[in-house]
Amino acid sequence: MTSRPDDRLPVLIAGARTPFLDSAGAYSPLMSYELGAKAIAGVMQRAPVDVQTIGLVVMGTVLHEVNTTNVARESMLAGGLPSTIPAYTVAMAGISPSVGVMNICDQIALGRLDMGIAAGTENFSDVPVRLSQNMRRMLMKLRQCRSGKDRLRILAGLRPGDFKLEAPSSSDFTTGLTMGAACEIMAKKYGATRSASDAFAASSHARAIEATKNGYYRQQIIPVQVGTVTVTEDNTARADATTDTLSRLTPAFDREHGIITPGNSSRFSDGAGALLLGSLGSARAQGLDVQAVIRDYCLVGVPSLQEEMLLGPAMSVPKLLQRNGLGYDDIDVWEIHEAFATQVLINRQCMADGKFVAAQFGRNAPVGEIPLDKLNSWGGSLSLGNPFAATGVRLFMTAAQRLRQSRKRYAVISTCAGGGLGAAVLLENIDAVGQA
Repeated sequence: MTSRPDDRLPVLIAGARTPFLDSAGAYSPLMSYELGAKAIAGVMQRAPVDVQTIGLVVMGTVLHEVNTTNVARESMLAGGLPSTIPAYTVAMAGISPSVGVMNICDQIALGRLDMGIAAGTENFSDVPVRLSQNMRRMLMKLRQCRSGKDRLRILAGLRPGDFKLEAPSSSDFTTGLTMGAACEIMAKKYGATRSASDAFAASSHARAIEATKNGYYRQQIIPVQVGTVTVTEDNTARADATTDTLSRLTPAFDREHGIITPGNSSRFSDGAGALLLGSLGSARAQGLDVQAVIRDYCLVGVPSLQEEMLLGPAMSVPKLLQRNGLGYDDIDVWEIHEAFATQVLINRQCMADGKFVAAQFGRNAPVGEIPLDKLNSWGGSLSLGNPFAATGVRLFMTAAQRLRQSRKRYAVISTCAGGGLGAAVLLENIDAVGQA
């Protein structure tokens, strides 16, 4: 059989995600790999794919559980996939799932893979808490001791502070800044306002509630059984999150001059998601429906960790558009991760600033303002929660779903991440493939 020129195009075939829940809720009894397993099993149920054609599973995670060091492997095995399929875990802060997608798409485009699964899982209800460093070192020394006298000598060196437990820090390791503090610095540099941030956050909640009411997320979500409880919907969007109620909240990171509050910030949440990816030729051969073509993608770092930690979209989107000869008017669906309302608005502002874009990418780079009606029109992380490595899966599913529903051609997904990282992905409606 003669192959067609587009047979190696990487495509999104299907996706599935668990409901996203506020932490310390129904998912508390589960480990992160168990959530991941449910997502993988869910996506396999949605596409009648020959499992023998799946060549790889890549799963992103941020909160690593030491007992499941390769959470991708444990998730796929628990999700029912055969042990003959290799799996590995990736960690690139909040863009971890995007990295998994890119890894698999690269191998598909090179002809080394026909099908693969990119996934992400996060469970803040089961945070890995460690013993103090001194206690850990002491325990290792005790294991090497050969006499009771040596053990007593080591134990005598313990101090009260050594018994303190260490929870994962939300601060960036290099700068020591929390993401909220880093966003406050950006807000001051770029002149963001509290009123605009609160209005954007309120809109996110309203849009998510409307999208849920319209059944859009029902197409993404798989039910999750936890004991006698069946979880079927996200529980994160709030009808009482109005501009008025949000305006009354106290700033969380700079109480005197800050604009970032719990209400205009995304919340730590629990959830998992998985995407089935493949070559267009393989999808056609198996008679599988295709959601979107994954046309291009890029990863970036920001110029300044101190002042621009969350500027990933503004550093990746112009680069992606320029490489593909596209402008902002060519994109009808935008999905940008809402770590903070302020962060989204600043990135949008920078992309519309000709001086900023020219300084970073040259004078021929595209400049434009993302229309608010095309940006996260079904809500975003502010309202739907942020289970770090699962958020990216939701962005892919939502962008592809919106693209097909609107019958438009291009969608852009972009994410900021801790460590001053960013990612952007270009999706194309499968019905537009081959058009001029």
